[in-house]
Amino acid sequence: MERIILHVDINNCFASIEAALNPSLKGRAIAVCGSEKERHGIVLAKSEAAKRFGVRTGDTVWQARQKCPGLVTVQPHYEQYLRYSAMARRIYDSYTDRVEPFGLDECWLDVTGSTKLFGSGEKIAHDIRERVKRELGVTVSVGVSFSKLFAKVGSDMKKPDAVTVIDREHYMDIVGDLSADAVMGVGRSTSEILHRHGIYTVRDIAQAGQDNMRRFLGKNGLDLWRQISGTDGLPVACSYSVNVPKSVSSGITTGEDMFNRDEICRVMLSLSGEVSARLRDEQMCACGVQIGVRTSESLKWHQYQMPLEYPVQSVSGLYGAACRLIGQYDWASPVRSVSVRAVNLCPAGSALQQNMLGGLEEYEKRERADEAAYKICKRYGRGAVASAGLLFKTKMPSGVRVNSLPGAEKNAYKQEGS
Repeated sequence: MERIILHVDINNCFASIEAALNPSLKGRAIAVCGSEKERHGIVLAKSEAAKRFGVRTGDTVWQARQKCPGLVTVQPHYEQYLRYSAMARRIYDSYTDRVEPFGLDECWLDVTGSTKLFGSGEKIAHDIRERVKRELGVTVSVGVSFSKLFAKVGSDMKKPDAVTVIDREHYMDIVGDLSADAVMGVGRSTSEILHRHGIYTVRDIAQAGQDNMRRFLGKNGLDLWRQISGTDGLPVACSYSVNVPKSVSSGITTGEDMFNRDEICRVMLSLSGEVSARLRDEQMCACGVQIGVRTSESLKWHQYQMPLEYPVQSVSGLYGAACRLIGQYDWASPVRSVSVRAVNLCPAGSALQQNMLGGLEEYEKRERADEAAYKICKRYGRGAVASAGLLFKTKMPSGVRVNSLPGAEKNAYKQEGS
C-alpha cells in the first residue's frame, strides 16, 4: 500500500504567532529580532508583508529597515512559540500517532492508516490547515506525498495557507525542474559539487544514477539519489518515540567583545552549567567536549574538540575541557560568540574502565558533589547554588541568567594543572 505522508509547516512561524498574540500587527510588515542594544539585532523571522520588501532571515535590523522603512520590530517570545507548537502538535495527534517534529514549526505526519476515518491525504491536509487557522490564528502550508522528502518539497512550493499534492505517478513532472538545492540535504557545498558535474535540477540528480551520485558525494550521494528516486522509504517516527540526543550545547553572543582567556572562561563557566543541567535532565554523559568561538571582525566560527578521560555530567568536567580547548585559539581577533557542546554522549551509569594512572576516585567525588548541587537547584530554583566565579563581572548580555555549580572553577583549573 502506498504511503501517504504530510509535511505541515507553520508559515512565518515566529512572526505569525506574534501577530496572533497582538492582532494590531496582522497584515503589517513585522520582523522578530534580537536585541539591538545587546548585539542580537538579527532578523529571526519576518511576516509575508516584510518578505515582499525583500527582508530576509539573517538580515541585520538596519539592513531590514533599509529595505522596508515602515518595518515593525518585535522581541522574540520563545515560551509562546513553544506553546503554539504544542497546540499544533495536539491537532496533528488527533489524526495519527505517527507525528515527527522537525523544529518548532514543522512536522511530518504518516496518515496512511487514517484515511478510512478522515478521508484522503489531501482532505486530511485541508482539515488540518483549516483547524490550525481557526483554532490558533496562524496559517500552515501542507505537502502531501508518498515520501518525507517530497512532502516537504510540497509544503515549500505554495505559501502561505496552501496544500500541494505530489503523487508518485506525476512527481517528476511536478518537481523535476526545481533547482537541486530545493530539496532537503542539498546545501551550498553540495550544490557546488553537483554543479561541477553538470547537475542543476532534481531531474538531473535522478538521471545521474546511483553509481555516479555515490562517486560524487559518497554515501550521502547515494542516499540523496534514493530519496529523489522515491525508493528511500524513510519512516515517520511515532509521537511517543524517544529521541536520544546526539549532543547537548549552549551558546551565547556576548554584550561586549571578549579580548582574553579570563573573560571567555567566565562565559564558558555559565554555558557549562547549562549543558551540565541538560545532560542530567536527559540522563546522558559526555565522552567529549567541543567549543566554538566566533570572531568579532569576520564572524567566522572556529571549533575545537577533545575526548574526556571519563564520561562526565559535571560542570567542572565540561568547563575544564572547555578552558583547555580555548588555549588553542590564537586571539588574532576578539571573540563575539562562544558555545560549549557535550559530544559523544552515552547513557548515565554506563560501566567505566579505570585509568591505569588512577583518578577514578577524584572523578566520582566531583560528579557526586555536582549532582547534589543540581538536585538543590531543581528543588529550590535555578541559581540556588552558583559558582563564586560568576559573582565577578561577565560579558553575558543583561537579563541572561548565569547558571553554574560550586567548585566548578576551582576544579577546572586544577585539572589544567595551574
